[in-house]
Amino acid sequence: MKKTLVASALAAVIFVPTASAIEIYKDDKNAVEIGGFIDARVINTQGSTEVVDGASRINFGFTREMTHGWKAYTKLEWGINPFGNTDIVYNSESNFASQSSDFLNNRLGYVGLAHDTYGSITIGKQWGAWYDVVYNTNYGFVWDGNASGTYTYNKADGAVNGTGRGDKTVQYRNAFGDFSFALQAQLKQDEFDVLDTPTPYPGVFGRSASVLASSATIATIEYNYTYGGAATYNVTDKLTLTAGFNLGEFDGSFVDGQSINETDSIYGVGATWGNWDAEGVYAAFNVNKQEFHDTDNLGRMMPEAWGLESLASYKFENGIRTFVSYNILEAGDEYEAAYDGDVFKRQFAVAGVHYVWDSNTVLYLEGRKDFSDFSGANEEAMAKSEDDGIAIGIRYTL
Repeated sequence: MKKTLVASALAAVIFVPTASAIEIYKDDKNAVEIGGFIDARVINTQGSTEVVDGASRINFGFTREMTHGWKAYTKLEWGINPFGNTDIVYNSESNFASQSSDFLNNRLGYVGLAHDTYGSITIGKQWGAWYDVVYNTNYGFVWDGNASGTYTYNKADGAVNGTGRGDKTVQYRNAFGDFSFALQAQLKQDEFDVLDTPTPYPGVFGRSASVLASSATIATIEYNYTYGGAATYNVTDKLTLTAGFNLGEFDGSFVDGQSINETDSIYGVGATWGNWDAEGVYAAFNVNKQEFHDTDNLGRMMPEAWGLESLASYKFENGIRTFVSYNILEAGDEYEAAYDGDVFKRQFAVAGVHYVWDSNTVLYLEGRKDFSDFSGANEEAMAKSEDDGIAIGIRYTL
């Protein structure tokens, strides 16, 4: 039982989100597998209809049996952009692809050791411990769950603060009975300038537009170590509860001498009923509270916000899966005070139908209806990437 639970925990860290892999080599010591998928979709949103990439990727996994019950393993994954770039930015993956002309881009890369009793430790670019709390609602193919605090800095990959595919992270995992946990430290030394030109960080700490326009560089910020943790409890074979947190800290100063010291924090809980890939009912939600953790659609830091994601689906015996989801991320009064009364309330619903032809081939249709509120002087610019949309596509998994 113990070995099964630890193996499940290791499978989660290696293969989140759910994906299959093909074993291409195995002997009494080493195993090699290849995985990933190609996803092509036609999307209509933001006044355009285009063929776009659906987060296509390829990965390689290597496992080696060591002495005394230990295993060594590594995972390398690259995003693939086989269909060309697009100006449409509608989720975390399209945001990255629209900024890169490369056919390949780095998604994951880490190495680890694992033991059935002592757990596992991994080092590198990997899914953050926070993702254990909120992955349960991130199963729609087209529109990411952009309210969970995972894909921070306006739909990036969560690398900066370690809640998504965190850079330079060290992670420990273990399981005891129906309880499992993850602890994480992101060991990095980052420094960046806040500029008066559009960057991911303009106005990050509530400074006024007049200050931003006064100098080419208006502040220098250090954003170094972050820390996180998550716990999962399998109450029954259908009900799972999750909870976790992630913390970081900004330090620096503005050119006028004012110092900056803010804590980036997020904490939350989640619950899941059923199995997304199994027949029958699946339902999940997560809720979070955050401070100085994410940015609005103009790249301005939100002093505080709360988020909710929910998903419900039913998979029939014939392979048809229907689902609906509802997401909201709302900034508080401090945000409005910092940005001259601007409102940030990202709110949308998604409905979809998937035809799971077999476990590795899915045809899908998904549509999004936006209910966001971005009232204020920047409403048009804020709303551009939050439009209604509809997409049809095919996902071919290796």
